Amino acid sequence: MDPIIIIGSGLAGYNTAREFRKLNKETPLIIITADSGHFYSKPTLSNALAQGKTPKAIPLNSPEQMAAQTGAAIRTHTRVDAIDPADHGLRVDGETLRYSKLVLALGADPIRLKLEGNGAEDVLSVNNLDDYARFRAAVAGKRHVVVLGAGLIGCEFANDLLTAGFKVDVVDLAAQPLPRLLPQAGAAMLERKLAEIGLTWHFNTPALRVEHFGPGYRVALADGAVLDADIVLSAVGLVPHTALAGAAGIKTDSGIAVDRHLATSVPDVFALGDCAEVEGLVLPFVMPIAHASRAPASTLAGKPTVLRYPAMPVLVKTPTCPTIVAPPRNTTAGE
Repeated sequence: MDPIIIIGSGLAGYNTAREFRKLNKETPLIIITADSGHFYSKPTLSNALAQGKTPKAIPLNSPEQMAAQTGAAIRTHTRVDAIDPADHGLRVDGETLRYSKLVLALGADPIRLKLEGNGAEDVLSVNNLDDYARFRAAVAGKRHVVVLGAGLIGCEFANDLLTAGFKVDVVDLAAQPLPRLLPQAGAAMLERKLAEIGLTWHFNTPALRVEHFGPGYRVALADGAVLDADIVLSAVGLVPHTALAGAAGIKTDSGIAVDRHLATSVPDVFALGDCAEVEGLVLPFVMPIAHASRAPASTLAGKPTVLRYPAMPVLVKTPTCPTIVAPPRNTTAGE
């Protein structure tokens, strides 16, 4: 019997495996992941610094523990080179793996701004545990951070950095924080509350250049302002990982296109999580992903199940001004 293969070990991949095992104990299951395979809550990365959490303290389970929970063979630090839907095969490290069903839980990649300057390549982003480890090492002993992006993730990191004692500037092309998530009055309150604890906002202007300047960086904004900082962090959103699916002829748009069964345009291939676009809707948030994992698990177990979303408020982790929002019809996680 060919196994069910899940590509990705984030919330979407692991939750699908857990839900599937509740319904089916026998079918072989393989999880392939490009990272270490540790299970952790990705949203904790944007408020872990002020809590003093080291990268080793964040994972909830090791890959060995997740293998025991899911009954899956977990292949860590492994990248899938290609999908062959016609042959139900994957090319992985020079070998071919056959699947009966395939689940794409590929996640999303940080959007990289088109910045000029010899320091542009040094701009950091935090999208996984390894990124957080690099970020935490980079800010150790530093004082001033410029955050590019006043969306959900940018505001969360700004609040966390301020609480940890850093000087913080936030830069955004929009006229307010959380421009796609909050009405003007709510955004004004968030703006004021964070300013009261030391945040400096720079709205209606993008960053253009990042240059090396002494031991740190100089950030030039379109309005002529210049900010000198120790670290520059980009938090302008995520773009669903669609390249692997697209190269296999699977339909993609803003994400990997799926229907309400989370089925893609080719037989026996499903997608969910940050990489998926469900009937035009991309929802890279915890509640939609956790809820969505039950539908493909049931379908994989032989009972086709339609995904139906409940009301799904999103908590913005800005303790200085606790905020709950409802995502717009289409969004990226940084907005």
